[in-house]
Amino acid sequence: MGTCCSRHSPDPTHHLVLHHGFKIQDSIDVLNKGSTEVRYVADLNRQHGTASIKRHGVDIIRTPTSTLHSSLHGRIVVAVYNYQSREMSDVSFVKGDRMELLDDSEPDWWRVRHLRTNEEGLIPWNFVAEEKSVESEDWFFGKISRKEAEKLLLSEENQRGTYLVRDSEHNPNGFSLSVKDWEGGRGYHVKHYKIKSLDNGGYYIATNQTFSSLPELISAYSKNSLGLCHVLARSCSKPQPQIWDLGPNLRDQWEIDRSEIQLIRKLGHGNFGEVWYGKWRNNIEVAVKTLKQGSMSTQAFLQEASIMKKFRHDRLVALYAVCSKDEPVLIIQEYMCNGSLLDFLRNCDSKYLQFGDLIYIAAQVASGMAYLELKQLIHRDLAARNVLIGENNLAKICDFGLARIIEDDEYCPRQGTRFPVKWTAPEAIVYGRFSIKSDVWSFGILLMELFTYGQVPYPGMHGREVIEQVEHGYRMPKPVSHFIPDDIYRLMLLCWDSDPDKRPTFEFLNHYFEDFTITSEIPYREVSD
Repeated sequence: MGTCCSRHSPDPTHHLVLHHGFKIQDSIDVLNKGSTEVRYVADLNRQHGTASIKRHGVDIIRTPTSTLHSSLHGRIVVAVYNYQSREMSDVSFVKGDRMELLDDSEPDWWRVRHLRTNEEGLIPWNFVAEEKSVESEDWFFGKISRKEAEKLLLSEENQRGTYLVRDSEHNPNGFSLSVKDWEGGRGYHVKHYKIKSLDNGGYYIATNQTFSSLPELISAYSKNSLGLCHVLARSCSKPQPQIWDLGPNLRDQWEIDRSEIQLIRKLGHGNFGEVWYGKWRNNIEVAVKTLKQGSMSTQAFLQEASIMKKFRHDRLVALYAVCSKDEPVLIIQEYMCNGSLLDFLRNCDSKYLQFGDLIYIAAQVASGMAYLELKQLIHRDLAARNVLIGENNLAKICDFGLARIIEDDEYCPRQGTRFPVKWTAPEAIVYGRFSIKSDVWSFGILLMELFTYGQVPYPGMHGREVIEQVEHGYRMPKPVSHFIPDDIYRLMLLCWDSDPDKRPTFEFLNHYFEDFTITSEIPYREVSD
């Protein structure tokens, strides 16, 4: 959880500050894809072995950074994490174990022979790396954002000099070194250094110190700071990657027997039914949604869920399985330990969220929505209640697509009782025109929820009044009781433009919050030659 609620006096700026040279209208003109009603792209297949997508602001789950040779004979992978088998078909291993790769044709599960136990079976591909590759190093974190690197490094358990290496966000062939530092009067913070590549191979941070490989560079700076803020003390702890299936046998056949699910503790009640903390086969933690009888057509839900399961992004909650043969229908999904963002904001008691934590959460939500935008998926119910929070303020979007297929009359615009009027764009309320641009409107409302620590939007106004006032041009004013910089408030107003085509894209919004700098710290440090 974050460290302290920071409620400062309002920012005195008068113009929308677009960090790293962005111009709002230019960005909207370039990035705007229009308010299409098309919901899905034609090709939903993930091509194994295709080139990695390095798109700033859309962290698409990638195939391995190092593509293994087409000939698998003698190819050795090493475990980067521990893994406990879940079914008869997969193999357990511990970090450092070596395995011979037998078949990498499956996108998520590879067949290997464990060289210590001689056992053959399936393993999750993203838990291993090719032996002696940079991906096998503890300090290499691959494609994570600058903000994600800072969040990981600033964990209390990390000492000064803790570091990681990540892919450069701007140079396709470059890397960045991020180091935790401390200064009097400023406290702990993170400094970033560009690792540049030489034309003839090799790497350097300062031109007078060149190295033939990244491990050699890291080894040298681990012995002597050589101009860095601090000698590299130890690598940052690496979070375990996402597994998108409960087990390898469920990657295609994901209807499971409800006897395999244990409902342990009720977490809450949503628009579609109850939410429970549970376990699959008394082992794997899951969240279970029980759909109210008659709330939606089972056939429509299964069609929607089969599509939802094909879309994968590290800021979307993973859909694992369903139990649909009997009522109530159960949705089995990833468990997030801190619950909904709305409850998280309202209940942060002993240790509060700092302003920087709120920016980090906004960036994560924008990243997930930028992926849905790229795939032409419409959420239709984006709000703080539909964002879940895990450890270290990790945010993921849930329930995307479900609002499209509910059959509850109380949740439709015609009745207006439980329909989320305060989060819904005017064109969606009046004409039923849902689009990615109506999701952008909802994101603006979510930002207001975020920066007011869970305050209900349009305080004191009921739904019908909101519809009438918004139609006449009313927009929520900037709160005086909470800190929202003028530039962020102006961004909210852009999200609430009456013309959907003039609202920013999620790609732009992701850029904006990823690049939002709270201090005047220079983005990257230079090391003197």
